[in-house]
Amino acid sequence: MTIKRILALSGLSIAVSLAQTPAPAAAKTKPGAAKAAYVPPKTSWGEPDLQGLWPLTHLISVPLVRPARLGDKAFLTDEEVAAGQAAADQRLARAKSGAIPVADASSKVMKQTSLIQDPPNGQFPELTDYGKKLQADMRSSYRPGQTVFDSIEDFAAWDRCITRGMPVSMLTRNYNVGIRVMQSPGYVVMLLEMAHEARIIPTDGRPNLDPTIRQYLGESRGRWEGNTLVIETLNFNGKPAMTNSGVPGAPALNPASENMRIVERLTRTGPETVDYKMTIEDPTVLTRSWSVEFPWQLNPKYDMYEYACHEGNTAVRNYIETSRFERAHPAPPAPAGGRGGRGGAGAGAPAPGGGEAPAGGRGAAPPAPRNP
Repeated sequence: MTIKRILALSGLSIAVSLAQTPAPAAAKTKPGAAKAAYVPPKTSWGEPDLQGLWPLTHLISVPLVRPARLGDKAFLTDEEVAAGQAAADQRLARAKSGAIPVADASSKVMKQTSLIQDPPNGQFPELTDYGKKLQADMRSSYRPGQTVFDSIEDFAAWDRCITRGMPVSMLTRNYNVGIRVMQSPGYVVMLLEMAHEARIIPTDGRPNLDPTIRQYLGESRGRWEGNTLVIETLNFNGKPAMTNSGVPGAPALNPASENMRIVERLTRTGPETVDYKMTIEDPTVLTRSWSVEFPWQLNPKYDMYEYACHEGNTAVRNYIETSRFERAHPAPPAPAGGRGGRGGAGAGAPAPGGGEAPAGGRGAAPPAPRNP
């Protein structure tokens, strides 16, 4: 049973489901004949129909970066999947056991060992020297060891509920991973449940905006290559992180620049499946490009909820007030063999469940300021 998302305190509103065009069954082939390529349904104006709800819940257990011990092994064996399934079932039981479920834990283990498929070892590329400098200057609740929060400048765009940015917005999370695709003549729209994004992608051949116009999600233009939707995105403002540990199995925090270029390819491969590939280039901060590939799965019964996260939520203020208090009232040194003073999760501890939790109210934020 799908676990309902934890909703922000401001309330919820269930998104109204849009009518979807049913996909016809795949054509049958004669015994011994080569399997014909899937022919996707078409919209009334003749484009391949990608419309529907495509949540990424089935990918929650697939890390962005492959465990190093697996090397170039991109897929598990059936036996390894069975063992992983047992562990996933245990995680699902834990997620459901509390008074309030804490995640949309996936009960399905995929054979895929990482979302990153290029480089072949599934690892995130090395940063350039300039990329390392940018990384050193990044401020975020995701930054390992950051304990000082004095102003809004000490928080990233996702902390502040502005955006997850790209490519993170198209990657999975442990909750709120719904993607709704809608189409009209000349446009494809992707409504993303996490961080209330709506990517409006023209497909009518218009040129990109002037390069001086920079945006958090960049500026996307789509085109059809046969049955494949190709989306090229430029004009990024470089403010959101390229990756953060809010994506399961991702590096803690990596920068992006205004020179980032992203190309996505979406091909419907069956009535309920889409092959998705995204390639990210940013020579300013990366020594090479990297690509993720994974299947989308149609789920018309998935519920899209309001992501009631916005600037002005109290958790960012609580981070700042708690950080200032703890710096003004440092914990006494721990006695030999003892447990120490206050200890525990202070203002600098990343919020369990993700960096957007401080501003979103969905995860565990740092403790509220304590009285002297």
